[in-house]
Amino acid sequence: MNKTVIITDSDSSLPDSILEKYGILCAPIGINFGHETYISGKTIDDAGVFRIIDEKQQLPTTSAPNPQAYVDLYKEAFQQGAKTIICITVSSQVSSTFESAEKARESFPESDIHVIDSLNLSVGQGFMVLAAAEAATRGASVDEIKLAIKKTGENIHTFATLPTLKYLYLGGRVSRLQASLADTFEIRPTLTVKDGKLVILEKNRTMKRGLNQMINHVLKIAHNKPVVRMAVLHVNDPAGAEKLKQDLMEKIKYPDTIDIMGLTPGLSVHTGAGLLGIVVQTGEK
Repeated sequence: MNKTVIITDSDSSLPDSILEKYGILCAPIGINFGHETYISGKTIDDAGVFRIIDEKQQLPTTSAPNPQAYVDLYKEAFQQGAKTIICITVSSQVSSTFESAEKARESFPESDIHVIDSLNLSVGQGFMVLAAAEAATRGASVDEIKLAIKKTGENIHTFATLPTLKYLYLGGRVSRLQASLADTFEIRPTLTVKDGKLVILEKNRTMKRGLNQMINHVLKIAHNKPVVRMAVLHVNDPAGAEKLKQDLMEKIKYPDTIDIMGLTPGLSVHTGAGLLGIVVQTGEK
């Protein structure tokens, strides 16, 4: 059988248990506080990031994996016996990760390596990676795996409500005016992913209303199509995530499980602590 190895990056928010289950290789995102660099998911998590932010009163920068990081991962995959590699990256609209993975591919001109821009973020990207890994485990062909990735990406719906826009402004994701107005009027924005970017979907006066609105969006989606996968996202708010999960379970026909996942530092430094979100993958009618 032509062994296919799936590669992703830590912005996919997939926990180690899932990566290990499917043999998925993961390129880590760097978190930089001045001259100190931490590795997302390895040497730092969401709680650690915001503990340092509070101590230093400084927002870190993030660094995408460089081409050499992907060269190393491609070599590791081939050493494991891969005949084909499929690499699914965080959206090229928010990171240079896709560019690095593509550049690294040039070092293996005779090899069967496919780099796919997820045009998605966090668990949305993660669900695409899972679809690829499951298809590869079944022995699907490269074309079948790529089709599974494409169909999954087309049926991902992401919603996240934030307590502030401050971090998105500091990271250059929204304008200073938007952030200032949001704080002045105590607006709790709900974001979604469109064309690979985070965009403001609506503005709420309270977090409670924002969470209720997210559930309403999921109910509308689930009314027309079955839910294949669902996850609740959070940044340093496990109790809030558990409450949101219970609210979802009371109102919607859900798959076997609704996983609770941390956003991971490569993204959470831009959104801030307190984020709660829902990611849904729908199927065919």
